[in-house]
Amino acid sequence: ILIGGSNWTDAGRAALQGFAEASDIPVLAAFRFQDQFDNFSPVFVGEAGVGMLPHVKALIRDADVILAVNVRFGEMTTDGYTLLAVPSPVQKLIHVHGSDREIGKIYQPVLGIQAGPNGCAAALVPVRGGWGAWRAKARAAFEASFDAPVQPSPVDMVAAMAHLRGLLPDDVILTNGAGNFTVWPNKFFKFGAKARLLAPQSGAMGYGVPAAIAAKLAFPDRVVVCFAGDGDFQMNCQELGTAMQAGAQPIILIVNNGIYGTIRAHQERNYPARVSGTTMQNPDFVALARAYGYHAERVARTEDFAAAFDRALASDSGAVLDLDISPEAITPRQTLSQMRAAALAARDKA
Repeated sequence: ILIGGSNWTDAGRAALQGFAEASDIPVLAAFRFQDQFDNFSPVFVGEAGVGMLPHVKALIRDADVILAVNVRFGEMTTDGYTLLAVPSPVQKLIHVHGSDREIGKIYQPVLGIQAGPNGCAAALVPVRGGWGAWRAKARAAFEASFDAPVQPSPVDMVAAMAHLRGLLPDDVILTNGAGNFTVWPNKFFKFGAKARLLAPQSGAMGYGVPAAIAAKLAFPDRVVVCFAGDGDFQMNCQELGTAMQAGAQPIILIVNNGIYGTIRAHQERNYPARVSGTTMQNPDFVALARAYGYHAERVARTEDFAAAFDRALASDSGAVLDLDISPEAITPRQTLSQMRAAALAARDKA
C-alpha cells in the first residue's frame, strides 16, 4: 500500500490502518506524507521519497500489486521513474484518487478508482495472503534504518534525533524547508497518529520557519519544532519579527554546517573537488534570534544538546538553537570526503 496526499480525516486514517494491519500488508508513505500513517504500526515500513532507502526501493520494485491511495505519482515517489515502468508498470497498479486527471496521467493502472481517501479506506475489506514474512522483513529494515554511524561532527544529529524521539510529545508538529538536513526530521523521526509534518513537496528552501510560526499560531499549546539549514534559515529568518508580533513561539533548530549542503553534494558527486559558491559565511544566529526576543544558544557539543533543548522547551519566548555541524556530516552514512573520493575513483576508472 502506498499512501499520500491531503484531505485525510482521523477516521479515514484509522480505517486504512485497520485494513492494512488486518491484512498484514506493508504500508509506504509517499514523499513527506509519513505523518499520515502511524509509524508505530507494525505494517508501516517507510517513506518513498528523496534519499529512498534500499528496502523501500525493493518493496516497490518487487511488489506484484500496489494499492496507491491518494497519491500523485512523480519523480520523488518512484526514485526518478525507475521503480515502475512508464506507462504500463509490471506491478498491477490500483490507483485511487479524487481527481480523474491523476489516474493514468503517468502510469496506467489495471484498476483506476475515482474516490476520496476516506471513503476508499472505509470501504476496504481485509484480505489474506502469504506475505506476512515479507511485511515483517520490511518492518525490520525500517526499524534498522534509525541506526546510523556516529557522525563526524561536534553535534551528532543521530544522537540528537534519538533524544528527540524519546522526548517529544505525541502531538508534536515538525516543520522543515529544503536541503540535506531534512533527512533528520524526515528519516530519523517516528510520527505517531497525532504528530504532524509540515514540509514542502517542491524543494522550497525557507519553508520551515513560516510553517512553524503558522503552526504555533494555529495550535499554541502544541510543541512545534522547525529544522532549518543555515542557508535555508536565511531565506526568511526575518519572519521571526512576525513571530514576535503575533506571539508565536516555535523552537527552531539550525543545522549549521556552513555550506549549501545539497548543492555541494551534487558538486562533489559530479565534479569532485571543484567547489563553487557553496561555502558560506554566516551571521551570529544567536545574536540575531535574541534581537527578535527569542531564547537562543549555540550548541557546540553533542552532550550539550539535551540540556539546551530542555531550556528551549521551557522558554516562553520561543527558542533558536544553533547546532555546530561539520560539513563532513553531509549524509548519515557517507561523509563529504567519502563522497568526493568515490566520485574521483569513478572518474579515474572511466
